[in-house]
Amino acid sequence: MVAKFGSLLKRLRAETGKTLREFCQEKGFDPGNFSRLERGHFPPPQNRELLEKYAYALGLQAGSDEWLEFFDVAAAERGEFPADLKLDAEIVDKLPVLFRTMRAKQLSGEKLDELIEKIRRS
Repeated sequence: MVAKFGSLLKRLRAETGKTLREFCQEKGFDPGNFSRLERGHFPPPQNRELLEKYAYALGLQAGSDEWLEFFDVAAAERGEFPADLKLDAEIVDKLPVLFRTMRAKQLSGEKLDELIEKIRRS
């Protein structure tokens, strides 16, 4: 799997205008470990508090689209389902249908994008 989380982390850190070392020194992170995260040598942290610490340090607003993307990309890269969605029984009940549909139709990237857009509109 491509290290999308690392790329996202690096892009967000670069948007702060700080070098890796400057950012880590200012925020109290280990530059070696942060660099390994950015390069995809470490998987995204499972610890929610650590992910929140990174998100806040990067200037993300809790609940914003960027915040949700940050946590969703981390969960997806770890092969997990986002924790907040696991708590929604209605969503969880419908997931098997979604999975069977995707398997049965072997959706191309374009068809998957169309399905995602339909879901967003409903």
